[in-house]
Amino acid sequence: MKYLIIILTLLALGSIFSGLILDVPYAQKLIGFGVLGLFILVFPLFSYYRWKDKDPKDYMLTKENLAKMREREGDDRKI
Repeated sequence: MKYLIIILTLLALGSIFSGLILDVPYAQKLIGFGVLGLFILVFPLFSYYRWKDKDPKDYMLTKENLAKMREREGDDRKI
């Protein structure tokens, strides 16, 4: 999965840069397909790859997590 994301990112960026550099009639389409590739393919795959083994509740602001943050903040003030 990691290598697929890297390859797709490089292809999308290559399409964008070639559309900017080359003077061809379809240069705007190259830029557009590169941007679409980043937002439709690369970003969702990257997000899934990074979040697949994590619990979203650990990142939500619940009462328990706020209490933990306040405890840590109090520990930092003592130093």
